Amino acid sequence: MQKEAPPLLADVDAFMALTGMSPVTFGRQALNDPHFVRDLRGEGRPRPRRLWPETEQRVRDFIAAKSGEQAAA
Repeated sequence: MQKEAPPLLADVDAFMALTGMSPVTFGRQALNDPHFVRDLRGEGRPRPRRLWPETEQRVRDFIAAKSGEQAAA
């Protein structure tokens, strides 16, 4: 049985697919953390990274800002 992706992870994956951005680049640009997406997915860890509400908001703000930039272009 496959685990359900957290809503933020699904949004991050959709954004990266839309923009062609790599997980490392996304993490660096959004949070200055190149391992953010890998940790959020739980890759290489016994369980997924703890996601604080403030961190989730920063990621969502980044996605919204970058999506707005692409719409304007």
